[in-house]
Order: sequence, then structure tokens, then C-alpha cells
Amino acid sequence: MRKTFSLLAAAGLLVTLAACGHTTEQKAATGAIAGAVVGGPVGAAAGGAAGTVVGKATDGKN
Repeated sequence: MRKTFSLLAAAGLLVTLAACGHTTEQKAATGAIAGAVVGGPVGAAAGGAAGTVVGKATDGKN
């Protein structure tokens, strides 16, 4: 249970940090760095993907 909670908290942090930045590239880079800290290489790939999705979803909305 404790490990599940830790993973959920890390995933929430990853998505939150992926939203930082002004451009899609900045959001992808921030997500990749956060993912690497949390989950190593696999986390970096997931964080980069999350940052890209957030960047594409918010393009032109600011």
C-alpha cells in the first residue's frame, strides 16, 4: 500500500512538472527530467511524453 501511494504521488508530481514551461519543448524537457529522477530511463521517456502531450494540448490557449 505504501509503495502504491508513493508511485501515485510520483506520477502526480511528474504530470505537474511536465506542465511547467512555455513551449512544447520546454514542457517535454521538464517532464523528462522529472521522470528521470522518479523512474530512471523509463520515467524519462514517460515524462517527456507527458510534457509533449500537455504542450500540444495547451498550444494556442494562452
